[in-house]
Amino acid sequence: MSRKENCLDNSLAENFFGLLKSELFYIKEYKTIEELEKDIIEYIDYYNNKRIKGKLKGMSPVQYRVHSQVAKYLIKKCPIFWVQYIMSAFLSKS
Repeated sequence: MSRKENCLDNSLAENFFGLLKSELFYIKEYKTIEELEKDIIEYIDYYNNKRIKGKLKGMSPVQYRVHSQVAKYLIKKCPIFWVQYIMSAFLSKS
């Protein structure tokens, strides 16, 4: 919950639910709660796994998270890999 007069805490949730309503809820008329629940579950899967964002370098949120974790691991655990990678990139441009 947000502290008094601080709406920034809720901005992520507000943004998600705004998108959910505009891309799903307002488009279709639902006859049952089960139908709405099924579509919401499918939308959450789409939102996390298939939706491509420009801010995330053209990846879905899950792809970006995995990509970031792999990069952090490689930098931390394999510094020689990065030296070789940079050297090969530099030499290939010459």
